[in-house]
Amino acid sequence: MSPRPSQGGRLPADPGKPGSPPEDISDKKNEIVAQAQAEGFALARVCRPDAVPEISKRLEQFVAEGRHGDMAWMGERMNWRGNPAALWPEARSVIMLAEPYTPDHDPMAVIGQPDRAAISVYAQNKDYHDIVKKRLKRVGRWMIDRFGGEIKVFVDTAPVMEKPLGAAAGLGWQGKHTNLLSRELGNWFFLGAIFTTLELPVDAPGRENCGSCTACLDACPTDAFPAPFQLDARRCISYLTIEHKGPVDEELRAKLGNRIYGCDDCLAACPWNKFASDAHEIRYAAREDLLAPKLAELMGLDDAAFRQKFSGSPIKRIGRDRFLRNVLYAVGNSGDSTFLPTLEPHVNDPDPVVADAARWAKAQLQAV
Repeated sequence: MSPRPSQGGRLPADPGKPGSPPEDISDKKNEIVAQAQAEGFALARVCRPDAVPEISKRLEQFVAEGRHGDMAWMGERMNWRGNPAALWPEARSVIMLAEPYTPDHDPMAVIGQPDRAAISVYAQNKDYHDIVKKRLKRVGRWMIDRFGGEIKVFVDTAPVMEKPLGAAAGLGWQGKHTNLLSRELGNWFFLGAIFTTLELPVDAPGRENCGSCTACLDACPTDAFPAPFQLDARRCISYLTIEHKGPVDEELRAKLGNRIYGCDDCLAACPWNKFASDAHEIRYAAREDLLAPKLAELMGLDDAAFRQKFSGSPIKRIGRDRFLRNVLYAVGNSGDSTFLPTLEPHVNDPDPVVADAARWAKAQLQAV
């Protein structure tokens, strides 16, 4: 179940702040955008909470077809998730903000190193939820001090459809890989939302600019896109390695390669990344030990060592057992029989999913 929405609130204006709030709503918006950029956001755009009426039916169909897999929370609170205006009826505007995490290295280089683990770029350092949320709260508190009103902030942890709202606000458009794309930022950026009771001018929605390109669809190792602009999460490596709790279907295990947490293939393939903006937040820069970690070292982590290594990282959320399951699939795909001795103890792991992954990996390596 999704956590409770972040609660906004009206705070007293700062009596020491010089100047009076502008009467013109365009001036208010310009000040808010400038403040958001001063806090580190690359882009800030505005839409109405009811700007995406089409997503309700799209979400219902997605869930009805079972494409959400084990993510039962997608079917819960569907009235909120499919209708942002119902999430907080008092809201009059939604400020959508983008924060780049563009890698300064080739994220696909590690795929060619079978004894190493591939970790999605966004998870190679600190948890973005914490960083972006604090930044949003600073912008929101400034808004309340300056203009009054109330706010709620959201970062991918509540029933808010950030990508459709981002497209409606003009940050970009949802590409054929269903992720948000921007002419200015490519597709390496996080999204945050500030719902506010303030009336603000809206921006023009983003216009789709994928054309005939299918680079992202062609790059997917598991054919997770039934059609352009559609995703079947049950075949998506990000879903399988992060959200999915049980064993991965044997048909898909070999296709995971050495990807143990998330997948960047479709993002990295996008030609719009030639316009990608550099990440300004140093806490998104890859930790040296997570850039291409050795599978042998990761396979030896017990629960305490796992928690210590991934403290402050989004990886910690999946727990040691699910993480080890993914590492063992990667070991099985390595083709390196020297892993067999260190693999053997995991065949009798107390967790049945881990033990199953170890047995599968052992069989793969013995067949080499």
